[in-house]
Amino acid sequence: MPAPSWLTAQPVAHRGLHVAADRVLENTPGAALAAVARGFAIECDVQLTADGEAVVFHDFTLDRLTGESGRIDARTVAALAGIAFRDSDDRIPTLGAFLDLIGGRVPVVVEIKSGFDGNLALTRRVTEVVAGRDDPIALMSFDPAIVEALAELAPGRPRGITAEANYDHGEWARLPAAMQKSLGHLLHMERSRPDFIAWHVKDLPHAAPNMARYFGMPVLTWTVRTPEDRETAMKYADQMIFEGFVP
Repeated sequence: MPAPSWLTAQPVAHRGLHVAADRVLENTPGAALAAVARGFAIECDVQLTADGEAVVFHDFTLDRLTGESGRIDARTVAALAGIAFRDSDDRIPTLGAFLDLIGGRVPVVVEIKSGFDGNLALTRRVTEVVAGRDDPIALMSFDPAIVEALAELAPGRPRGITAEANYDHGEWARLPAAMQKSLGHLLHMERSRPDFIAWHVKDLPHAAPNMARYFGMPVLTWTVRTPEDRETAMKYADQMIFEGFVP
């Protein structure tokens, strides 16, 4: 399906409009409200709890962002609700509560995290949460299997692939070389069939997103943090996912 115009109509605040110095942290209700107040779209990340709920949180573990440690998927949603973000009064919200807070006032792009293990439990829960909502919500993931599954699980909902050019670093290095190549060159497109692409700004320009744009598929680019990044985004993408400044 063609991506809706609202997907690229305004800059997208990466994990909400967060400023740590103001005690507004990433993926929190406070960051969402700050983005809404300025009319920015919002990108957020979701993880799965031990009891099968989708919560808005980027990391697989609690360590970086809270005073607790351990994996998100080892805690129930009730337990997580009592954990404050570091240096913040905000608590970890469920995806449903996060979307209710935004109330459709700005678009939301939800990134579904993946262990690249074939587990679709989080994907299914996310689609259950967004089902029936008329809010402008798009779903995306780094995992082509999730993007492919969304065609059936969330028909009519815009779905995108998040990607970069190289996967031989960090946590990506554990993936088989053939998969790294497929991800970096979007070789899975015939199977995953996304409606849009979210591409790493440091890897622009690149043939894969250029080709997608040529055929009318919009490209968001992440994470735009500098004037140079913004210039690149203006040249090679249809909208930016930004952080660290106010456009």
